[in-house]
Order: sequence, then structure tokens, then C-alpha cells
Amino acid sequence: MTQIGLMIEGQWGLTWARWAALLKAAEEYGFQCVFRSDHFTIGPPDDDSLETWVSLTYAASHTSRIEFGTLVCPTTFRHPALTARMAAAVDDLSGGRLVLGLGTGWHEREHRQFGIPFYDKATRYEMLKDALEVTTRLFHSDEPVSYDGAHYPLDEAILLPRPQRAGGPPILIGGNGMTKTLPLAARYADEWNGVHIAADGYQERNQRLDELAVEAGRQPGDIKRSLMTAFILGKDDADLKRKIAAYPDQSDKLLEPSQIVGTASEVVDQIAAFAEAGASRLMLMHRDQTDMETLELMARDVLPHFHK
Repeated sequence: MTQIGLMIEGQWGLTWARWAALLKAAEEYGFQCVFRSDHFTIGPPDDDSLETWVSLTYAASHTSRIEFGTLVCPTTFRHPALTARMAAAVDDLSGGRLVLGLGTGWHEREHRQFGIPFYDKATRYEMLKDALEVTTRLFHSDEPVSYDGAHYPLDEAILLPRPQRAGGPPILIGGNGMTKTLPLAARYADEWNGVHIAADGYQERNQRLDELAVEAGRQPGDIKRSLMTAFILGKDDADLKRKIAAYPDQSDKLLEPSQIVGTASEVVDQIAAFAEAGASRLMLMHRDQTDMETLELMARDVLPHFHK
């Protein structure tokens, strides 16, 4: 079975009314999960944006079935010990349905706007490695742990109460990088998430991750494989053209093979190609947060092909 879920860009006007409606639709229509970005803004122009962890706490207490999580939390935004504490608590509140996605952060403007230091890429990568060490040690150790991290040290720290789920919520690492992202995923991740990549490129990275997992002393099957990409579903060709035209600055990109864009039969075939390339879960970026008709169409004409 290939799991199909939604990806919501929280900085694109997400409000409480929209978030509540999206979660309700995902539960009722049979989507497997709802993930969201972690941004202050992505402008200009700036738009509404719910704080990520507050919104996930709401998801934990206002849903009962779907998985949910972050794609992804920049380690520049919060000390990883704080993120680990929040993630463990939200996971407990939801009965074990949170996935914790972590990343380096990339959008310089939002860091500058809110007074958050934005370091060079090499430093942010080091910070992510530190954060992964801190997070995994806090999740897995029932005894106080110390860690001499360059950016995030620990001194006899213990996460209390202990996470109800053994080992804490699963950790997701997203990105397509062969030399940095995939080795990190092989070592730390419970789930690797490819981003806006065509099926052949996804398959190449999927196979490389198998090799890296073995080198790291793990089994390839220990790491779930998923994909996040853009998504537009049309009732017919005319409806599809109208929806693509609504994003004139993205119209060419939306027709690339890395995107899931088409009528129902075309979307089914595109998802199947990614499943064949190794993706067991797809998080589809739902751009129009008020468009429930498309989610209903997806539930009727696409999900039954994958959610048996």
C-alpha cells in the first residue's frame, strides 16, 4: 500500500479556520497524513502563518487517526532540546501519531526579520548534525546523557517524562543531497523524504540510501521512504488548465516530471511511478487551502487505488 497525505505550506495564509477544515477533511476523506512546513514567512509579501508547534498540538487533540508532522523544522529556530521536548509531548498527546522532520533551514529573509542568526551552509549542516545527536540521545536514553556538541551540548540531561512511544517519535530527514543529506538519513532517520524530484532521480537516491544504511550498520528497511512534491488535480483537462493558469509564475515548473499534476487517471499513474521508484508515502502539496472540492475528488478517484 502506498500512503497518500497532504503537505500544507503554513506560511501561505494558514489560519485556524483553514487548519481545522483541512484536518477534518483529511480525517474524513481517508488521507493517511497531514504534514506542514515550519516557517515564519516566505514573502514578500508576508501572509498569515500559524506557529508550527501550536498548530501540531491542535492536530494532536483534534484528530484521531491521521499521522502528522513537520516538513521540516529548521534547527536554527529552536534549541533541539526544546524541540525534542515539544515533539515528545505532542506525540504522547496524539497517541503516537507525530513524525518529527528536522532540517538546516534555508530562507535567509525570515531569519533576518525575526532576529534569528542565519549561518553559512556548512555551519547550519553542523548544527543539524548536533541537533540529531541531541534529539536521538534524549529520545532513546532512560538515563541522563551528556554530549559535547559544538553548537548544542548536553550535560547530564534527561527527557522527562519519558516518551510513551519507545524511542520517541520517528525522525524524518528531507532533501535530495547525495553527499550530505543521504548519509545523515542513513545514520539518524526513521524516514527519508525526497523533495520535488522526478521518479528516476528518486529511485537513484533510494538505492544509494540502501547502500549507506548498510554502511551505517542498519537495514535498508529501517528507513521509510517518502516524497513531498507539488500537486494539482483537475476534474478534466479544462479544469486542470484553469488551475495551472492560477499560478503563472509556476506554470512551467508544474509540468515537470517531479510534480504530481493531472486528471485523476494521470495522477494515479504518476503516483504509481513514484511507488515503483521506492516511495511508500507521498505528501502532496495542497496549494489552495480553501479548496475542499479537490480533496473530495482525490478521495473518490485517486485514494482507492492506493489505500486498500
